[in-house]
Amino acid sequence: MAKRVFMFPGQGSQYVGMGKEFYEKYETAKKVFDMASEITGLDVPALCFEENDKINITEYTQVCMLTVEAAIFAVLKEKGIEYDLTAGLSLGEYGALIASGAMTMEEAFKVVRKRGIYMQNAVPEGGGMSAIIGLDAASIEEICAEVQAAGCQAEFDSALPYVVSVANYNNPKQTVITGRKDAVTIAADKCMEKGALKAVALNVSGPFHSDLLKGAGEQLKEALDEVSINEIKVPYIANVNAAYVKNSDEVKDLLIKQVSSSVRWTQTMELMIADGIDEFVEIGPGRTLTGFIKKMDRSLKTVNIDTLEDFEKYIEQ
Repeated sequence: MAKRVFMFPGQGSQYVGMGKEFYEKYETAKKVFDMASEITGLDVPALCFEENDKINITEYTQVCMLTVEAAIFAVLKEKGIEYDLTAGLSLGEYGALIASGAMTMEEAFKVVRKRGIYMQNAVPEGGGMSAIIGLDAASIEEICAEVQAAGCQAEFDSALPYVVSVANYNNPKQTVITGRKDAVTIAADKCMEKGALKAVALNVSGPFHSDLLKGAGEQLKEALDEVSINEIKVPYIANVNAAYVKNSDEVKDLLIKQVSSSVRWTQTMELMIADGIDEFVEIGPGRTLTGFIKKMDRSLKTVNIDTLEDFEKYIEQ
């Protein structure tokens, strides 16, 4: 019997129309959208289904992504699909928390609404991110440390701290760096000199998962103080340390740190593979996480459930 993980993606793969087919066909999915709208005060179906400029703005994107992921998960659960483990990338960790039983959907929507606002407001001007392709993570870490140390000792005309670090360990061949834009640019150039195949500046609104977002994490602590964390019924792996969370008391601290810490997705995948997971099911828009798994081991079974066609094909199998 397959040992299955439910995985939830982070923001970046959102698109207008996501989740609409589930909303229209399944009452269970519609109830999730209605709940998200009621709790957040947003018209979530309109944000997800109608052409608008807000879907790519962090404070709205996060609620929309979580709603779609939670709606598809709810329909899978209704169909009796069982799973042995759950994990999510960045925002997707809240989908994993719902699937683990540690957080109710209601509580997750409350927290993520505030998380999106805090992260949007905390984004400093002059921040940036770049994806480094084809260079090992250890070399990238070393370059970031050298660039940051050199920059901190030099004079520069910006109030923004001279920060550059790893944001995401996506897979062994792709690592994302984050921080002050000029520091990120210098580090990216040095990565190319060191042998990287490509360095791609990302079209993002700020330096996510860097020390420059610590303020948002501190605000998030207040939001998390108002919610309850339940017993973890299905094991889940946290982003911050790529380890199983065994105690519910750890969850809030890990979520606070996650906002300004590296997302250790490569290490998460390594742990899942080592522990015998042989079916990787990505729930939500895009195919980002299944793509990362294929970079690790093309022989592993991956499934993406984004559209109704994806869902029905998977249920038939």
